Amino acid sequence: MVRIRLRRTGFKGQPSYRLVVADKESPRDGRFLEIVGYYNPRTEPPTVHIKEDRLFDWMSKGAQPTESVQKLLVMTGAAERFQRFKKGEPLEVLLAEAEKAKAVRVANPKTRK
Repeated sequence: MVRIRLRRTGFKGQPSYRLVVADKESPRDGRFLEIVGYYNPRTEPPTVHIKEDRLFDWMSKGAQPTESVQKLLVMTGAAERFQRFKKGEPLEVLLAEAEKAKAVRVANPKTRK
């Protein structure tokens, strides 16, 4: 089974994560199929960047997000857009909406690198 999950990166005590598509049996920081985004919880607000076109492609093929990734998808609105994608809404419209929503979520410039 293919899962969409977090892969830890960063130094000791300074975690950041990549959203990867990986086989369920592979180790957390081991082999993966594709990187579909990243997540940095240390900024205020947390930085989340998701390649929604690739995410929707993998999810339509049957990849299941883990519980923590599902929370990130709900937080960014990608879960709701995927439901609309499944109902037949064009991908281009959804991606344009995601870009517009991304422009609204601006992080604090002091903490974002």
